[in-house]
Amino acid sequence: MIDTSFFKELDRFSFMVRKRVSTAYSGSRRSILKGRGMEPVSYREYTQGDDFKTIDWKVYGRTEKLYVKEFEEEKSLTTHILLDTSKSMDFRNKFEYSAMLALGFAYLVTKDNEKFAVATFGEDINITKPKRGRRFLSLTIDLLNSAQLNGKTNFDYCMEKYASVIRSRSLVFIISDFMADVDTIRNSVFRLGDNELVLIQVLDPLEKSLDLGGEAKLIDLETDAKMDIYTSPRLREQYLQKLNDHIAKIKETCMTVGADFHTVTTDKPVFDAIFEVVSTREGTTK
Repeated sequence: MIDTSFFKELDRFSFMVRKRVSTAYSGSRRSILKGRGMEPVSYREYTQGDDFKTIDWKVYGRTEKLYVKEFEEEKSLTTHILLDTSKSMDFRNKFEYSAMLALGFAYLVTKDNEKFAVATFGEDINITKPKRGRRFLSLTIDLLNSAQLNGKTNFDYCMEKYASVIRSRSLVFIISDFMADVDTIRNSVFRLGDNELVLIQVLDPLEKSLDLGGEAKLIDLETDAKMDIYTSPRLREQYLQKLNDHIAKIKETCMTVGADFHTVTTDKPVFDAIFEVVSTREGTTK
């Protein structure tokens, strides 16, 4: 079960965190839109395809013409949280930690009564419609508690599929270990780069250091391939160089489109990781 007790910690620091979230993420602005809001601001003649519920029948009674009401409503930035559920996330508590990050951002959005959606992806992507409210948050917690980790991460396909359902500029989090071909990750970043994009790489401390203490057996969780190794200082140095090169390429792509990239390890308190991400975005919007 995913531990959501850290929600209380977010509440305890809600003033600091929500202030940063509201300035960095909410994107609230007033606009004249067709639809149902609080106050009608203008009328126009009915045209085919308009919602019948917006017709003002009192005006019709006076003019014998159909007019629809246009409302002023607050348009907010929808938050999309994409969570990797491929088999590579099934290492120690890496998925649970990533799910806590996803739910932490969803919780903060819920506190501001904004819309969010959490999608899980691996070889395919499970898309949910953005909604708001605590009930939807509870359903999302249940969804992640029942998530099955399997398959490889098909980044390019999943991100292309998700990008097609985003209707307006949004805040998009991608939470993953990003242990995939860098070209597919690069393509994914470009597909979603028109949004406020934040990539969060979650690694176990062992993945960051390869400190295995000599002989070890490595198992590829996605392919079940096994390898016996001896973690000599030279091997660790080569591993860290490849890992750092991989991360550097992702960061370079993110910089090109103005996206944020963070790497966190699972020994870091979840609240600290969330606060780091929010604080960074708040700093870039000033």
